[in-house]
Amino acid sequence: MPSGQQARAQAAAITPGRQSPDHEPAPADRVRALFGGHRLSPGQRRIAQYLIDHLTEAAFLSITDLAERVGVSQPSVTRFATSLGFSGYPALRDVLQPIALSAVAGSPETREQIRRNELQAAVDAEIENLENLRRLLADTNQVLDIGRELARSVPLTILGLRISVSLAEYFAYAARRIHPDVRLVTRGGSVAYDALLQSRAAGGTWVLAFAMPRHANETLAAVRAARSTGLRVALITDLTLGPLVDEADAALTAGTGSRLVFDSYAAPGVLSAAVLQAMADADPERTQARLEGYEQVADQHNFFLDD
Repeated sequence: MPSGQQARAQAAAITPGRQSPDHEPAPADRVRALFGGHRLSPGQRRIAQYLIDHLTEAAFLSITDLAERVGVSQPSVTRFATSLGFSGYPALRDVLQPIALSAVAGSPETREQIRRNELQAAVDAEIENLENLRRLLADTNQVLDIGRELARSVPLTILGLRISVSLAEYFAYAARRIHPDVRLVTRGGSVAYDALLQSRAAGGTWVLAFAMPRHANETLAAVRAARSTGLRVALITDLTLGPLVDEADAALTAGTGSRLVFDSYAAPGVLSAAVLQAMADADPERTQARLEGYEQVADQHNFFLDD
């Protein structure tokens, strides 16, 4: 059985040469086949029927939106997916999305149409993630509170392991422009523990951790290590529930794009920029002084091309 990432690679392929069987089952029948042979509760049958009846839209909904439209809880959607043999709702959605795209396509397409449809579907999914983030940021209090706490923590530690390294590096690079002591941790185990311990000993009070799927056990271990040293943890992740969120003192969520073989991070990137803005707003005088100092050094050393 192919892994979830292998299935995604096959479903999102934009190269020519893919041909469908002459007698491929109808999309609705393919979805029904996923549910066949499983004993479903009344609530689970409602979820299944909604997915069949609204396949082309439902296959791209977040777990929150699907639960709301069916009228069940988010844990019910998760239990529904696991009862079918999937690791969770995202894994089920990965299987449903190519079926939904085939329903929209209706007939074989040209190479250019396939490329446009697959990639546009990925962009559409990211737009949905950004819309969800927009709703989250309607109340700015949580982001502003976290920004103030991070700005006061000297030093401030940024943690990101495995796939989350790129987000952590971006945040740390930008944060150093407005914060006097930013420490980046991108390795787990004893290296992470030593860095966290040193940060706490130097007077740090907070660590900002990034945790994108697949969520590594070593990230959870590092978050717990941070708590054990006395550091408080702010978490940017795609999760709303789970051990990582349970261990954090504050959690901000932003969905990741999962239409292509590798995830994309439009919403987490915007959320990171929002937290950086909140840090800058927390101490505007320090922010202005540091930015002006950086620009002077940059000009002296010709860091950038002339505009």
